[in-house]
Amino acid sequence: MFRGARRSDLEQILEIYAHARKAMADSGNPTQWGDSYPPQEMLEEDIDSNRLFVDVVNGQLLGVFAFILGEDPTYRRIRGAWRDDSPYGTIHRLASAGGRRGVASEVIAWCLEHCESLRADTHADNRIMQHLLEKNGFVRCGIIHVEDGTPRVAYQKLSATVHMQEE
Repeated sequence: MFRGARRSDLEQILEIYAHARKAMADSGNPTQWGDSYPPQEMLEEDIDSNRLFVDVVNGQLLGVFAFILGEDPTYRRIRGAWRDDSPYGTIHRLASAGGRRGVASEVIAWCLEHCESLRADTHADNRIMQHLLEKNGFVRCGIIHVEDGTPRVAYQKLSATVHMQEE
């Protein structure tokens, strides 16, 4: 079940992100989130802005992610091209507690219930996330640069409704 994250979830959310940072480093991607991303202040702001969500099963947090509807400033400029320019949602900071497969696919499906176009980006070294996005129907669109100027591989997935309109 997906719901908005609460400040009372912060301890578990921080544990999930710590687990994700270790998994990323162990899989050859130590620099994307480093030792402290996302910072607690960012997560608190996400919670207060109603854009941080958790996947909860039997009271346990299985995953956490930011889901933002509307334009993402980092996506204004892309080396490449977005599949379309329709209004979109963005998934950021997706992390799983581990121990259960399919969390990313469930998050993506839930997000697509709330928008017709979904965008995401990830570090070039994050092969696991690239695989998960591509497995879930995302198409690589090009390269964007995040706030600190570092490049990210940009992806977009259109809902089935948009696909039918294109055909």
